[in-house]
This record gives sequence, structure tokens and C-alpha cells, in this order.
Amino acid sequence: MVIILRSDLFFILVLTIFKFRILKKYVFLNLDNLKTRNVYTKVISLENIIIFIIIVLSTGVALMSFDSIKSIGVSLLTSAGIAGIIIGLAAQKAIGTLLAGIQIALTQPIRIEDVVIIEGEWGWIEEITLTYVVVRIWDKRRLVVPTTYFIENTFQNWTRNSSEILGTVFIYTDYEIPFEKLREELTRLLEGSSLWDRKTNVLQVTDATDRSVQIRALMSAKDSPTAWDLRVYVREQLIVFIKENYPESLPKSRVSLKSD
Repeated sequence: MVIILRSDLFFILVLTIFKFRILKKYVFLNLDNLKTRNVYTKVISLENIIIFIIIVLSTGVALMSFDSIKSIGVSLLTSAGIAGIIIGLAAQKAIGTLLAGIQIALTQPIRIEDVVIIEGEWGWIEEITLTYVVVRIWDKRRLVVPTTYFIENTFQNWTRNSSEILGTVFIYTDYEIPFEKLREELTRLLEGSSLWDRKTNVLQVTDATDRSVQIRALMSAKDSPTAWDLRVYVREQLIVFIKENYPESLPKSRVSLKSD
């Protein structure tokens, strides 16, 4: 029993040293760190899988070395049919969770530090294990999700292939707004901001109702946090621009009175 325990600790120690030797070559210095996130996800997931296999195998070998435990186990399996069914169903679910963790490690629908939207929450993948995933929400909360969720449900991954992202800003104005002037102001705001990556700059009228028009400003940024800050900045400045230069173009209701 002691030999088995020492062997387990030795293999886990060697595995941990090997992991750190690999990961020290990769750091999260660049914002677009797709390769680093790939390596971290694979190495950490494979480490969890190997440690799990080592523990299961060593536990099995240790139990098989005691005849008394072996006989008790056989008698329990033959006499407690209902308990065996319950345990089997529980084991089936646990095995499904483990297989989902292995599938995530191999196919990588998510990676460490990926930006995701899940259950209406926006955050970063902080930790991936064989049974659960920890999502770091933007307000510092932690969302713990079973690995099966990412296999069975739809979710948004904003950094699946690249950290670049488009941001949108919607403004509602009266029909009298000069669209070309608004486009010129959007261009001026973007060119004067270090948040913009100088790739996408679009302003379009996307809807019209009986009271107002919907204007969408589309812009790009290097990552989702920067895109959020850029959207807030553009929205504020466009509202100030309309208030100061075209106050008559703010949304308003019209009433028509007819005299008899």
C-alpha cells in the first residue's frame, strides 16, 4: 500500500514538473494569445486526465490486494440489486461528465482566457477541469458550469479564432438628423481614439418607426474589453454632438391638431 502511494506521488510530481517546464515558455503577454491559450488548455486538461487515471488504477490495485475487501465487494454486488442500479446510473452520469471534459480537451470549443457569453453572463474562461469549468464574470463573480453544458448547449465564444471583435452603438433620432454629418462625426471620434483598431467604421440607418429612426454605428477593436470601452465612448460623444449641434433632431412626438 505504501509502495503504491509513493509511486502515485512520484508520477504526479514528475507530471507537475513536466507541465511547468512546458508552460513557462508561454505567457499571457499579448492580447491576441491564441497559441498560448491552446497550450494551457491542452496541458492542464491532459494533466487532470492523467492524474485521474493514476488515482483510479492505484486505488483498484490497492483494493484488489485485500481479500476481505474483495469478498465484501462481491457480496454487495450480488445481494443489493437496487443499490447496484442506483450506483450504476450515478456512475453513468459521472462518466458522461468525464467524457465531456475529455472531449473539451481534445476539440477545444473553449480555451483558457476565452471570452464567452453563457447564461446571459459575459466573462472569461478561468479554469477547465474534467468535471466543471469556471467562468470569471466581468464584475469579478465566478460562474461554475459542468463540462457537459459546453457539449449539450449553445453558447457564444467571442475569441474562438481571434480576439478581434465588432462593437455596435444604437442611436435613436428624429427624421431631421443629417446622416452624413453624423457619419463625419463618427469618423472623427474613431480616428481620435486609441481604442479603435482602424478597421471598421460604419454608420447606417437600420430601422424607422412613426416617431424616430434607428441609427447603428459599427466599429472594431482589438478585443472585447476594448470594444466595450469604445462603444461607451462613441455613444456618449454622439449624444453630446446631437444635443449641441442638432437639438431639433432628438426624438420627439408630433401632435397634429385640426380645426373644425
